[in-house]
Amino acid sequence: MTTRLAIPVQRLPHGEGLPLPAAQTEHAAGMDLVAALPADEPLVLKPLARAAVPTGLAMAIPPGYEGQVRPRSGLALKHGITVANAPGTIDADYRGEVKVILINLGEAAVTIARGERIAQLVIAPVTAAELATSLDLPETQRGTGGFGSTGR
Repeated sequence: MTTRLAIPVQRLPHGEGLPLPAAQTEHAAGMDLVAALPADEPLVLKPLARAAVPTGLAMAIPPGYEGQVRPRSGLALKHGITVANAPGTIDADYRGEVKVILINLGEAAVTIARGERIAQLVIAPVTAAELATSLDLPETQRGTGGFGSTGR
């Protein structure tokens, strides 16, 4: 059974009239974030250009959780639009507007209009960690082998 976590959301003035993020299917992990751009000022993302796209929302994610901003697969496949810092992180103590850093990795300019679905928001638990220095690390089969060391 899926647990529902209540998250207070503030709709900012430029986000009025836009839908709140919501799962589109019963078992969807993410909720669509939409662009809160002026109706008469769409954003044109030229190839390799990036922009912080407003969502018109601020939220209070509870301690112990984070918001992960992820690309939409359809935008990535069809147009080369992705989230530049994927996944973007919304910390539990952040109360400003959620913005999505989109980048166009495609070959043609793409126009983003008001209300267009631009990214997915996933709320996930966070494990608090505390790093401690150590003179020795436990041995593993992989050892210090890095980028590509385990094969193709």
